[in-house]
Amino acid sequence: MPFRADQDVPALIVKFGDYPLHHGGVGAIRSLGRLGVPMYAITEDRYTPAAASRYLTRAVVWPTTGTEDPGRLIEGLIRIGRRIGRPAVLVPTDEEAAVLIAEHQSDLFGRFLFPRVEPGLPRRLASKQGLHELCVEHGIASPEAAFPQSYDDIVAFAEKARFPVVAKNREAFVRRTRPAVNGTTRIATREGLLALARDWGERPGVILQEYLPREEAEDWIVHAYFDANSTPLALFTGVKVRSWPPHAGMTANAYVVDNPELADLAARFIKQIGYTGIIDLDLRFDRRDGQYKLLDFNPRMGAQFRLFESESGVDVVRAMHLDLTGRAVPEGEQRAGHRYVVENIDLPALLAYRRSGYTTPHAPKRPSGTELAWLAGDDLLPFVTMLGRFVRPGAKHLYQLWRAHHRSARK
Repeated sequence: MPFRADQDVPALIVKFGDYPLHHGGVGAIRSLGRLGVPMYAITEDRYTPAAASRYLTRAVVWPTTGTEDPGRLIEGLIRIGRRIGRPAVLVPTDEEAAVLIAEHQSDLFGRFLFPRVEPGLPRRLASKQGLHELCVEHGIASPEAAFPQSYDDIVAFAEKARFPVVAKNREAFVRRTRPAVNGTTRIATREGLLALARDWGERPGVILQEYLPREEAEDWIVHAYFDANSTPLALFTGVKVRSWPPHAGMTANAYVVDNPELADLAARFIKQIGYTGIIDLDLRFDRRDGQYKLLDFNPRMGAQFRLFESESGVDVVRAMHLDLTGRAVPEGEQRAGHRYVVENIDLPALLAYRRSGYTTPHAPKRPSGTELAWLAGDDLLPFVTMLGRFVRPGAKHLYQLWRAHHRSARK
C-alpha cells in the first residue's frame, strides 16, 4: 500500500434493522481491518457473517428494527462509544443510520468521527420525493414521478398514466414501519395498481414513477467519497450486469467501467447540493433520449462498494477513514474491467435475466479481476457462516422476493 491508515483510530459499522446477511458490512470490516484499523460492528447476534470475520475486534450485539425512537438509538451509540474508549469513525450501512447520524451530529460530535453535512440533507436524499425535487431543482434527469396523497390521487393518476409504472416506498424510515411495497415494484396495468393501492391506507407513502424499459436501458452505479468542500477524493463508475430481485434490488454482478460523463454529472450534482461523505448512486441510461436518469441516492456506503478500488488501493471507506483522520488520500485511476460477484444472489439473478431483454454493451467480455462479496482466502469464516444461515431461510427469502416481483409484473 502506498499509504498507511491511522491504526489508533477505530471504526464502527453502524446498522439498524434485521438483515444479518449483509456483505457490505463484511467488506468494510475487511477493507479497514487489513490496514490494521481496529474494527467494531453492530450485529444482530454473535453468529452473523460480520461477527465471524478475523478482522473484527469486537461484535456489539444490539438487535434493532430501525423503528426505535431516535433518542434511544443515539443513547445506544453513545454507550458503544464509551465501550470502545476512543473516538471511532462511523460507517453507516443503511439510510436509517446515515440519517440518524446527520440529524444528531451535536450529540455525537467529539465521541465519534463522521463527515459534517447539513443535518436535513441525507433524509431528503434518501427520500424518493426529496431526491426527485432536488433533481428538478438542479437540472438532473430523473424518471417522471407522482406523489399521491390519497387513493383518489392514485385513481386520477391511473387514468392518464402510461403502464407499466414503478412503485417505491417514499421515505427511508417509513419503509420499516409502514411499507407500502416490498422494495421497487413494477406494476403492469391500471387494475393492478388500483388493487395494490387499496392496502396503502389513507395517506399512501409511495412514489409512482415512470418505468424505463429494460430493453432500452443500461444500469450504472457511482460510488464516491467527498470531503468537507464537496470535492471528490475517490470517485468510481461501473455498470450493473445483474441485480436481485431482477432489475430492482441490490447488485449481484457488476463491472468497473470508466465513464467520464457520468463521473462529471455526479461530481457537479454533489457540489451543487453541498454534500460531504460517501455516496452510492443508481442511475439508468435511457437509450431513447441518451440521458442518465438518477433513480436512487444512498447517502452512505453501498453494499457493493468493494467493486471499486483505485490503483493506489483506495476504496470509498478507506478514503473516508484517511480523510477524517487528517491523512492525504492518494490519487489513482480505478481498476477498469474489475468484476464484483455476490455469490448467494448472482445465480438466481442469472437465471432470471436470461429472458429479460436487458443487455450491458459497456461491460467487458472478460474481467481483469474478480472480487467476491463473501469468499476471501484470508477470511473464510464469514463465507461459511453465510452459507449456514442462508441455505434454508435465504432460499425461502429469495423465492418470496421473486414471487412478489413476478406477481406484480403480471398484474
